[in-house]
Amino acid sequence: MKALQLIDHDFEDLELWYPVLRLREAGVTVHLAGEKAGEKYIGKYGVPAVADLSFDDIDADDYDALLVPGGWAPDKLRRFPAVLELVRRMDAQKKPIGQICHAGWVLISAKILQGRRVTSTPGIRDDMENAGAVWFDEPAVVDGHLVSSRRPPDLPQYMQAFLEVLYKGI
Repeated sequence: MKALQLIDHDFEDLELWYPVLRLREAGVTVHLAGEKAGEKYIGKYGVPAVADLSFDDIDADDYDALLVPGGWAPDKLRRFPAVLELVRRMDAQKKPIGQICHAGWVLISAKILQGRRVTSTPGIRDDMENAGAVWFDEPAVVDGHLVSSRRPPDLPQYMQAFLEVLYKGI
């Protein structure tokens, strides 16, 4: 099983690394994808991560799941057409998509939230609702293959829900 974690500068450190490590503990191969393969990206709190792949190297058919971290990275990630197309393809294929905190911005820009049940950091609640989503103030919300969460303290519930959705799809 393979998952893809998107990355750009100023990702929220825990929201990137906690899911990566939990999935790897569960035996899932996780690749990091950024604008440039081999580039080092620095999180909000200084933790680095190196992209395994560039956005242009990704084929949605090669992955079973997608994760989008929070922080300020989502505001950058949503500007890449390849990222938005990847999100749309993963959604169309009903593969698990995990998003936490500000990561909802990427799903908004991909235009996949109409009528979907989600959560996010309360700071982008209006953005989520304006994109047609139904927003809940809960640690983790599951809507089919879409799993969303609010912030770092919710990571245990988020990853429990994400792993359940991931393994249900096998």
